[in-house]
Amino acid sequence: MITILFDIDGTLINSGGAGAVALLQAFSEEFGIADPQPVPFSGRTDRGICLQLFRRHGLPANLENWHRLRHGYLTRLARELQNRQGFTLPGVQALLEHLEPRDDVAVGLLTGNVREGARLKLNHYGLFDYFPFGGFGDEHEDRDHVAGEAFKAARDHVGPAFREDAVWVIGDTPLDVQCARAIQARVVAVATGLHPSHELSKTAPDHVVEDLSDTTTMLRWMGLL
Repeated sequence: MITILFDIDGTLINSGGAGAVALLQAFSEEFGIADPQPVPFSGRTDRGICLQLFRRHGLPANLENWHRLRHGYLTRLARELQNRQGFTLPGVQALLEHLEPRDDVAVGLLTGNVREGARLKLNHYGLFDYFPFGGFGDEHEDRDHVAGEAFKAARDHVGPAFREDAVWVIGDTPLDVQCARAIQARVVAVATGLHPSHELSKTAPDHVVEDLSDTTTMLRWMGLL
């Protein structure tokens, strides 16, 4: 059994910035910060981004504040998804439609999004039902730990047919490559996010593609043809 773990933002979808806008609005309005100072978003977990925002602005990075900000973010996310011109990225729909009926591959998520944020985003683009398991950004600040969660979820979902040496990660950031290596997975880096292919190549993924349009090549790399 081949397992494929997909990142969401910049890999499956471009939400038009809905997630970042919703999170920063929630932080500003929930904690009275008129002009939040920037922290890195790309490839980070929602938990990690929120903790960095707390630290940057001198707020306690505790569970109470995390739960408050997560609730505020999710409340605003559905609205922002409706307000922005997002889209499913090239090749994604065709690849998922090909993989879905196969009994020799398991498809899941490895994302920094909190679980409910992932559901809202993927439901908005009609993709959520393709992903029965995954690792999410609710508990972990470090994306490598999310990879460990996704690996365990895949093993539990697949059962005895799970192969530790047949896991692939598809993502659009250097941190996707890094976290794939943390679970000894192979990785396809896709340049549909903020990082161009020449930058992704420096992180030594197994393959780099401009987008996911070439389904045949992807399947060949993964031993599915």
